[in-house]
Amino acid sequence: MGFTMKHFVLGTAGHIDHGKTALIKALTGIDTDRLKEEKERGITIDLGFAHLELPGGDILGIVDVPGHERFVKNMVAGASGIDLVMLVIAADEGVMPQTREHMEICELLGIRNGIVVITKIDMVDEELLELVREDVKEFISGTTLRDAPIIEVSSVTGKGIDRLKSVLSELIKDLPEKDKGIFFRLPIDRVFIKRGFGTIVTGTAISGKISVGDEVSIYPKDILAKIRGIQIHGRDSQKALAGFRTALNLQGVEKVELKRGDIVAQRDSLKVSDTMNVYLELLPSAPRPLRHMDMVRFHAGTAEIISKVALLDRKELRQGDWCYAQIRLDQPTALLAKDRFVLRTFSPVRTIGGGKILNPISKRRRRRLKALVRDLEILDRGDLKDVILQHVKIGGFEGGALSDLPVLTNSPVEEIRRVSERLEAENRLISLDSENNQSVHMDIFEKARRQILDTLYKYHNKYPLKWGMAKEELRSKTIGSDFPKLFSVIIGRLTDQGEISQERDLVRLSSHQVRLGERLKKLRDEIENTYKKAGLQPPTLKEIMNQFRDQHTKEILDLLIKDGMLIRVKEELCFHRLAIEDLKERLVQFLKKNGEISTQKFKEMTGASRKFTIPLAEYFDNTHVTVRIGDKRILRKA
Repeated sequence: MGFTMKHFVLGTAGHIDHGKTALIKALTGIDTDRLKEEKERGITIDLGFAHLELPGGDILGIVDVPGHERFVKNMVAGASGIDLVMLVIAADEGVMPQTREHMEICELLGIRNGIVVITKIDMVDEELLELVREDVKEFISGTTLRDAPIIEVSSVTGKGIDRLKSVLSELIKDLPEKDKGIFFRLPIDRVFIKRGFGTIVTGTAISGKISVGDEVSIYPKDILAKIRGIQIHGRDSQKALAGFRTALNLQGVEKVELKRGDIVAQRDSLKVSDTMNVYLELLPSAPRPLRHMDMVRFHAGTAEIISKVALLDRKELRQGDWCYAQIRLDQPTALLAKDRFVLRTFSPVRTIGGGKILNPISKRRRRRLKALVRDLEILDRGDLKDVILQHVKIGGFEGGALSDLPVLTNSPVEEIRRVSERLEAENRLISLDSENNQSVHMDIFEKARRQILDTLYKYHNKYPLKWGMAKEELRSKTIGSDFPKLFSVIIGRLTDQGEISQERDLVRLSSHQVRLGERLKKLRDEIENTYKKAGLQPPTLKEIMNQFRDQHTKEILDLLIKDGMLIRVKEELCFHRLAIEDLKERLVQFLKKNGEISTQKFKEMTGASRKFTIPLAEYFDNTHVTVRIGDKRILRKA
């Protein structure tokens, strides 16, 4: 099947028994009442589907929706993906309750184009028809169909049908080409088994394209399947595009695993969530204000999910007003930003409002609601640059991943990448992980950066005699404990910019210098001289602490070790640098002359007990001066 023609979907709307199904049959020759119960009762219970070939070759898909108030939820499912509405009003009854509710649903779903059809004109005289005309004009004057053409027809006599086809053909010419969207998505409205083929799902493809042989994911269960076959309006096709009534033959999935409301989508494209942040408006016709945490029926695509509405900045939303809110679903689903939804009361059931998804993968919030409302204002009104920045900022110290942004912005990956790269070049986004395209907002980066610098500053004030702070300790006392990638990037930047210095496992502010007063200089000299006099039989650190009972003794010891005046050979054992250098020179000369040295001979060389000799011998092994072979040692270079 070719796709050179324009392709749009028309949905009917209107009260029960106003002749929608008969009108479609008169237009297309297709009876959309497919259920036995529908035939017996003479009313449409579930969705019906047809298509109309218009002059010029364009094909118009038609979704026939039920008008009975008990089946309005099926009407909402059918309205998903339609491009224009055909509002049907019977000449013998005029505007009725479901006429109004269907029209409200279309407006909530953002359907702005359409046509009004007055049916059953064969059943009334001219005087009554004139009254109905005025009733219809007055009704649509307050809707998005205020400028829509009004056509009068009889499905029985055929009067007006040709004119209706002609007007539909003209309407399609003026409609903008359907937005193809970023992913293939088809909300399922029917699931059945066809002998010899297996599992079949139908729906209106609302975005993207898919081909036979492609793999798809079915959400919210994230079931993997393969496209075995495609039909468009009953004809075999190699691909499906946005705007077509589509049947997909799925391989690798059973009928029992699927249901109406599930979404067939490009593989691994969507994110599942049970919490959505939204723009919400309450209809003027709602029976009462919507209260915080009211239970409602949430309709999006073909899904109906019991939910609660958390109002973020008020206790109740009055009729005709709007606000930002959080929808908390009983069951997860997979939607994109900018998707439309409808809310209906839990019981008794009627349409009360709807709106637009702003964040389809939100987290449930109980605090900082004012900040959340500010976030949503930007997501609602900002351009792509603003929205990307805000979502990354919402991610906090963890940042945001490029892989989440198509769902969060409903924008193409290439456009997101281009804008993100520009924001990084402007230093408004900071890359944390180029491999996973993880970034953090500059404001968050600066907050973390200040935290690290402040922690170092306080450490230096508390321990002025210490050269620096252990990097691991710094990490554990700052954002680094939970966000190591961010910590690593900040430390790298601060080092490159010269704000901090690193040596081995220590970090310090570059401006920090150890300055000793006269008293501490004297203490340092006394400790150093103690080690110098002790030679190769020095006191342990514990003994030094007992000998010099000063609160800064430990810091002075660390400073002497850091400056290289003392050499730590073992945890509790340090030697003066001069003693180590003298012993090293004698040891090397001995090995050059004799080739090897035994432990006993080394002990004689030091003149010290095994308590000191063994650690010293191991020190020279560890510093690559000697190599131990059995109970002897040789020069490593040799």
